[in-house]
Amino acid sequence: MKAESVSIIGGADGPTSIFLAGRTGKRSLKVRIRNRIFQLRRKWIARRIRPNAHTLEEVVRFMKQHYGAREVSKESRAYREQRECLKGALVGRHRPELLGELRTIPRPDIYNEESVKKMFDRMQKQKERAAQIPDDQFPMDYHMYQIRLKGGKMEIEIDFQWDVFGISYSGDKKAMKRLRRLSRRLHIYYGVSKEDIRNHSKRYSSLLTVLASD
Repeated sequence: MKAESVSIIGGADGPTSIFLAGRTGKRSLKVRIRNRIFQLRRKWIARRIRPNAHTLEEVVRFMKQHYGAREVSKESRAYREQRECLKGALVGRHRPELLGELRTIPRPDIYNEESVKKMFDRMQKQKERAAQIPDDQFPMDYHMYQIRLKGGKMEIEIDFQWDVFGISYSGDKKAMKRLRRLSRRLHIYYGVSKEDIRNHSKRYSSLLTVLASD
């Protein structure tokens, strides 16, 4: 019996989730071809990206004007949970010293269930420690917006203090196609600067991945 593998999904601001990716072993020819096509598409798109950056404030106005985006209440559970998750990731990336002995999370032995469990536990403790850090030590300007379509919705996370722009969405099959296109439009509008392109910044990498995955 082949073992199952664990993949760590790294978001824009650090590891965000871990999931069972399926059984290990050689990747199928179909998967290898798909990955190769993605890499070729990524290179093709990279040569065509041009500077056309907008600020996060401009993105918010654009979303509200064209797509009816509404800000999620800061008292809502979704807002509090997402802000806490982002804060943990940002502290770990920008001010890890504030986490003390929890500043690092060792990579687990993916074939050892106990090792993976310990990593989960440490990540949870790290998030809880970050949540306790006072705002004057680690300020944030976090906002969450929501766009609703028939059969689905999109959530946009923005932090003006740390230049964070993240999009997630869910819905039925028809809505997902529309939301995927909308995500692409918002990322293109946010855009990149000459410096982003020259330095292959995280903002540039995010845009490239979205365009290559469409």
